[in-house]
Amino acid sequence: MSTFQIAIDGPVAAGKGTVARLVASRLGFLYVDTGAMYRMTAFLAIQKNEILESEDRLVELVEAATMQMRNPLDSEKDGRLTTVILDDEDVSWKIRTEQVSQGASKVAQYPKVRAALVKQQQNIAQTQDVVMEGRDITFRVLPEAQLKIYLNASDIVRAKRRFLELQTRGEDAHLDDVYKDLLERDHRDMNRSVDPLHITEDAWVLDTSDLSIDQVVNLIEARVRMIKEHGGK
Repeated sequence: MSTFQIAIDGPVAAGKGTVARLVASRLGFLYVDTGAMYRMTAFLAIQKNEILESEDRLVELVEAATMQMRNPLDSEKDGRLTTVILDDEDVSWKIRTEQVSQGASKVAQYPKVRAALVKQQQNIAQTQDVVMEGRDITFRVLPEAQLKIYLNASDIVRAKRRFLELQTRGEDAHLDDVYKDLLERDHRDMNRSVDPLHITEDAWVLDTSDLSIDQVVNLIEARVRMIKEHGGK
C-alpha cells in the first residue's frame, strides 16, 4: 500500500468528524467525511422532491451529481470540518440540518447507493494519505487500512453533544427529541441489511465519553507514529 490510511467508524455524535479533522491536520493527511456524501445524496433528493425510498432514482441522482470535498480555505473557517461542494455549490452547512441527517441514514441503507459512493471513497484513498470516517470504513471502504478505530461514547453523552451542536447553529431542538432520534438512527445503522455498523476484530475501540478532544487526538497521533516506526509507511 503506497498511502497511509486511517479508518474511523462509530455511531452518530461520537466525535468522529472533529477528531478525524484534527488528526488529519496534525499529520498532514486529507480528511474525508464520507457521511457528507450520504448527506449530499439526501439533500439532492429533498431539494428535488424525490422519494427517499426510491433506490434506483437515488443512484441516478448520485451519478449525475458532482460531489467534491476539500480542507477549508482560510476564508471558509467558520466552524466547518470540511468544505463540501455539490454541483459547484458550497453546501457545507445546508447538509447539516436534522432533516438531511435523518435522510442520510435512510439512503445509506440502499446497497446500490452505498456501492456508488464507496467506489468514489476508495479512489480518493488510493491517491493520498487519508483520515476517513463514517460507519463502514474499517470493513468495507478501507479494509486494509493501517489503523482502524471504532470511536464511541455513551448514549447520553452523544445526545448532549448533538443537542449542543444544533443549538449552536440556532436550530430549535429539544434534548429528549435529539436523544430519541439518536437511538433510532443507531438502530437503523446497526441493523441495516447491508454493511451494518459494527466493531471489527482488528479495530482499536476508543471511548471518548470522559476524554477531551485533544486527549483523543493525541492518543491517535501517538498510535500512528508507533505504527510507522514498526514498519508502516
